Amino acid sequence: MSEKIVGVQDGVGSSGVTGTAASRLLSATNIWSDAPPQAAAAVSPPTPQPEPVARAAAPPDIVVTKAVPAAPAQARSDQWPPRKLSLALQGGGTFAAFTWGVLERLLEEPDIAIDTISGASAGAINALLLACGLAEGGREGARSRLNRFWVRLMHEASFRSLMLIGGFSPAGSSVAFGPTLRSGQFDPFDLDPLRQALSRDIDFAALRDPRCPRLMIAATRIRDGQQQIFRNDAITADVALASTCPPLVHCAIEVDGEAYWDGGFGGNPPLLRLAQETTTSDVLLVQVTPTRDSYVPITLAAIDRRLDQIAANAALNAEIAAIEWAKTHAAPSLRLSRIAAEDSVDGLAQRSSTDLGRGFIRLLHRSGREAAERWLGQGTAGNATSPASDQRIAPVEPALV
Repeated sequence: MSEKIVGVQDGVGSSGVTGTAASRLLSATNIWSDAPPQAAAAVSPPTPQPEPVARAAAPPDIVVTKAVPAAPAQARSDQWPPRKLSLALQGGGTFAAFTWGVLERLLEEPDIAIDTISGASAGAINALLLACGLAEGGREGARSRLNRFWVRLMHEASFRSLMLIGGFSPAGSSVAFGPTLRSGQFDPFDLDPLRQALSRDIDFAALRDPRCPRLMIAATRIRDGQQQIFRNDAITADVALASTCPPLVHCAIEVDGEAYWDGGFGGNPPLLRLAQETTTSDVLLVQVTPTRDSYVPITLAAIDRRLDQIAANAALNAEIAAIEWAKTHAAPSLRLSRIAAEDSVDGLAQRSSTDLGRGFIRLLHRSGREAAERWLGQGTAGNATSPASDQRIAPVEPALV
């Protein structure tokens, strides 16, 4: 089951600076950061307010110059499915196999172009696989790369495989390994095996190819707890490792002198920044970590699992709420949709995100494909469109056995 949520986008302002009304509002709300705060000169002077508290009721017209040039915003289209799409991919260990199924189905639509992809933790790995595959081999190349990675992950169901996709939770690892285990002690070979595995599946040089979608990969800066966004020209194997780094299991990852942990702590996935910078009118959020659970946990493991689920969605819920606030103030036209794994997989909140069982991965993958199929077909009569069947890539069942 999927749902359309909210939207935030309009055209270029009269000042001539490319951007959207929602972007200006979101830029004024400093609830994320991937760089030190900018000098005040970058922001046009706001209209003086008699009382600071009154600003929330009447947001000033603030124009922020973007650090990354973007094409002029596109007007919202009523065409469905959309012809251009940005993706926000949530992390959640092996639950991200659901995203694999969603992406595979989207890749079979020849008329849907991918604009920008944001991701954290396992969502970042899916984003990198998708983008690298599109740059090197188009839709078929992206599908093949995703399939190869996830099938190999199942066949190499090991400790390092779980670490590679952020499968260990902070609390869960302390319960499993005890309080005396030093971070990183369990992996005597440090980063090398993980880096080699990523380098085998992802050509980081291809991420700078003009054919590659724009990427926004999140990691959490340990120094100040802020979210750091890495874009195509800065993404390396270390960045991918930083985005998936479980803090109580692996040593912190250092990039350009800064130490990082899993990107899911600061934004899972980055959504506000994506809404700010996307050049398309449609954004699809793929949410894999459950938000709902009908059972009250009583065992240590169950409590730990539920706490992880709540924490993983906390930042995302805050970002969605901020976009809803922008909607009421900015007459938006951007369409934000969500596909949630828990709407397709019964009892997902009771399952472990470290489960690499082939039957479970097969279920997640198939459920993701089916959810994407429903999302693609949910257009209303009169504006829904269907691509010609002979233009689609023929579905291929992955070699899961």
